[in-house]
Amino acid sequence: QVELVESGGGLVQPGGSLRLSCVASGSNVDYNSMGWYRQAPGKQRELVAHITSGGHANYGGSVKGRFTISRDNAKNTVYLQMDNLKPEDTAVYYCNVYPGVWGKGTLVTVSS
Repeated sequence: QVELVESGGGLVQPGGSLRLSCVASGSNVDYNSMGWYRQAPGKQRELVAHITSGGHANYGGSVKGRFTISRDNAKNTVYLQMDNLKPEDTAVYYCNVYPGVWGKGTLVTVSS
């Protein structure tokens, strides 16, 4: 079975940066599309970004210009570089492999 392991979450001040990593492993999984979603308390889960093996990336409107998604196909790893973080970015961030494989999430807290 597939396993997604996220890392890199934590506490950061507004304006700071974090980099999230997600390593995917296992068989019978199509790794073509990998990405990140997030869910804040009391809010719906929303798309942050996703990227294909060919490098095509899409971003949610609230993070465009601040976050950058990338991947290392040899390692089946996807990264999310988060810059200029805002308090409203506070959420649990979930790694995803299309169409329905999810990690357990990593908490990002942006607060002074």
